[in-house]
Amino acid sequence: MAPNTHDNGQDDSKRNKRIDDLKRQADELAGGEMTSWKSDALSPDIEEEFLQGVIAYESAPWTTHFQQLEEAGVELPDPETMDDEKLTAKLWEVIEALARMRAFLERTNHLSDRELYTELWNDVLREETKAMAYDEYSAWHTDLIGSGSDEHIDLWMKYYADDETRRQWMKDWPDYEMPDHEDPPYDRDRHLPNAGF
Repeated sequence: MAPNTHDNGQDDSKRNKRIDDLKRQADELAGGEMTSWKSDALSPDIEEEFLQGVIAYESAPWTTHFQQLEEAGVELPDPETMDDEKLTAKLWEVIEALARMRAFLERTNHLSDRELYTELWNDVLREETKAMAYDEYSAWHTDLIGSGSDEHIDLWMKYYADDETRRQWMKDWPDYEMPDHEDPPYDRDRHLPNAGF
């Protein structure tokens, strides 16, 4: 029996209309300033799924991880109110709660538990983010040296960059004052939850 090409054509037409509607909606959410490019290798199914994700992100309300943690029942006491033992326990409670929300920390080995919790409490957890529900194929990543600031570049080069990266950096930026490599003072990162993909 020959395939029903008429039905396939109708399905393609419906999908193309959905994709056009999604593009229009995404453009409206971007204030008419959406810029995009599509690979010829991108299937219509993946394009549709991608556009749905763009719209979900753009239309989601703003929140903070601090607020989301509190809403999940995680108390976030001021670091100054805890001794070291309680603070370490609280830090790992926060790390695990973030992981359940599919939010993961990276490159923290240059910070003590107190320094890390304090940075999370004062800054990182209070940064605005979209209230998104992440699935097993998506996640939010927070790199504790990922701002691109001079301080973070120095920390990356000192503690995290391998020899080849350091050599290449000096080729690209010969005036950079490369810090001596040191092993990070703490060994936390290999124990941190990760996205698993």
